[in-house]
Amino acid sequence: MSNTQTWIPDRYANNAPYVSSFADFTLPVLAPQRGEKILDLGCGDGRVTMQLIAAGANVIGIDPAANMVTAARRLGIDARVQSVYDLEFDREFDAVFTNSVLHWVLEPQRAVGRVFAALKPGGRFVGEFGGFGCCAGTVVAAAAVLQRRGVDIASVNPWYYPTAEEYRWVLEGAGFVVDSVALAPLPIHLGAGGIAAFIDTFCENFFRPLKEGDRASAKAEVIDLVRPALCDHAGNWTMDFVRIRFAAHRPAH
Repeated sequence: MSNTQTWIPDRYANNAPYVSSFADFTLPVLAPQRGEKILDLGCGDGRVTMQLIAAGANVIGIDPAANMVTAARRLGIDARVQSVYDLEFDREFDAVFTNSVLHWVLEPQRAVGRVFAALKPGGRFVGEFGGFGCCAGTVVAAAAVLQRRGVDIASVNPWYYPTAEEYRWVLEGAGFVVDSVALAPLPIHLGAGGIAAFIDTFCENFFRPLKEGDRASAKAEVIDLVRPALCDHAGNWTMDFVRIRFAAHRPAH
């Protein structure tokens, strides 16, 4: 299954400004140091990357979305269009950092193996992403709406939401020593755009198999189904995010 989400920098910045705030929990754990060489895995538009640079690190950002890389380059970032699967760095980085990316990576063992190879001995791998139970209401609603149209959500779901135990196994399987890994519920107010903006920004894959004329009605059905769980009486939408936060390192020897 391929990921067909279209990444539009302005839409992403307007609809999901909260994503960069997820790094507030993991940047202090990374503790970037002046002069360190750091890889920002999935740099997006570069908002979080700039915080690494401000700490004095020498940063390379990679992202498979060319539009987002262009936005990052406008900030002066050394950003490159590249997938984590295609990393060819060999023991080059003091640290790899990632924010809100790895739930889009459906081959986690392959990806984490490439990260391990990119790190110097003793190098750190720190980040966060969606974990088990993240966006559960939206996934269940989309599954019901798609099932009525003959589509199995398993064939189109672009998200990998593991438990902490599963991701520990992935990290250790690649050779990492795991310093910490845990799930953390993090409900987030979605702002004026509500759930519709979230769906437009992140859920394109769900509706891709449908005929173009049916996509709007399918989205509306999803919104109606999740409204009782995610929308309060004042009309404010809150997304049921759950995050995995982790820190690991490549052994020094």
